[in-house]
Amino acid sequence: MELDKETDWNRRMINAAHDFAEIIRKLCDENPSKLADPLTHVMNDLMTELWDRAFSQSEIRHAFLEAIDDLDRYAAGEERRS
Repeated sequence: MELDKETDWNRRMINAAHDFAEIIRKLCDENPSKLADPLTHVMNDLMTELWDRAFSQSEIRHAFLEAIDDLDRYAAGEERRS
């Protein structure tokens, strides 16, 4: 069954976020140089990569703040997924 364009686009967006998160989790777990706070490092790199691809600072900031604000709802008050 062929997916409509919107469903396919949504699936690809979710998969991109999922794949990125899996890669980052593995890299943070490995961290051979014991880099302090590798998640902050990669988030900084992500921000600059988004900016390099013509997203504005305002768009990036808005997207991250909206995502952070929604995280409490998704996490149901839990600090970390077990």
